[in-house]
Amino acid sequence: MIAIIGGTGVESWPGLTSLETVDLQTPYGKPSGYLTRGCLGELEVIFLARHGKPHRVPPHKINYRANIWALHHLGVKDVVAIAAVGGISSNLEAGDIVVPHQIIDYTYSRAHTFFEDDLSDVVHIDFSEPYSETIRQCLINGVKAEGYHVIAQGVYGATQGPRLETAAEIERMERDGATIVGMTGMPEASLARELGMNYGTIALVVNKAAGKHIGEITMDDIRAVLKKGMNRVTLSVSRAIASLNNSQV
Repeated sequence: MIAIIGGTGVESWPGLTSLETVDLQTPYGKPSGYLTRGCLGELEVIFLARHGKPHRVPPHKINYRANIWALHHLGVKDVVAIAAVGGISSNLEAGDIVVPHQIIDYTYSRAHTFFEDDLSDVVHIDFSEPYSETIRQCLINGVKAEGYHVIAQGVYGATQGPRLETAAEIERMERDGATIVGMTGMPEASLARELGMNYGTIALVVNKAAGKHIGEITMDDIRAVLKKGMNRVTLSVSRAIASLNNSQV
């Protein structure tokens, strides 16, 4: 089964039919909100709004473990995560779509693993390649099939939030190799890996990052990009997950 985790600007999924809401209590507390199980054509999909509905859970307060555990409990094997990000690389503009291939974690004080208590042995996961290449390619092809331009690689720098970054922090991240910056990529990706789920991210650049932007970064500007750009993202993801499902048959 495939799950979609909606980020900022995506609180529900267009085109889902036969909707059923699932309200779960997990060993790690409550997820961000109820999960929606429905059909996209003949494909069964579970949708979860990462920030809740309405959008009110800030990045550092998201219960990532509850969200990922709930999806796994419902039988999800593949996760497509949607993110709104800032563009660090000079070639990125607001409205660009990026499918990252790597991630750098700058977050702190987040519950970031399932493997910490009552263990018979210490568990280390291989996280060399944080994103499923199969999901990545389906996302890239989905964007192309919709006729949109896609940046097929990127390094996602995950910051703590909820504030935006300083120009100096972005300079450091750029030296580290990060090309986009967001606040929700970790520990979501590593938790999915811990439970054996395939995970990929599609990111919409909603602004140039601090120090790359002329003037102040405003939420009004970001919302304007989200309104137009997330429609392209949802169309691309719907096409991509149909392809992903077919590739597994």
